[in-house]
Amino acid sequence: MGSFSLFHWAVVLLVVLLLFGAGKLPSVMGDFAKGIKSFKSGLKDGEEERKPIA
Repeated sequence: MGSFSLFHWAVVLLVVLLLFGAGKLPSVMGDFAKGIKSFKSGLKDGEEERKPIA
């Protein structure tokens, strides 16, 4: 009930393709990946700031 089935993912993929088009989709996914990498980098920087200086 709480998880998505294969049919749900197919519908989501179809909606994304209709919204962005097949040509623009690689660009959108590339930007999304850059955002995730930037977010992870920010998390690592935050952890380094919290370490006490001995």
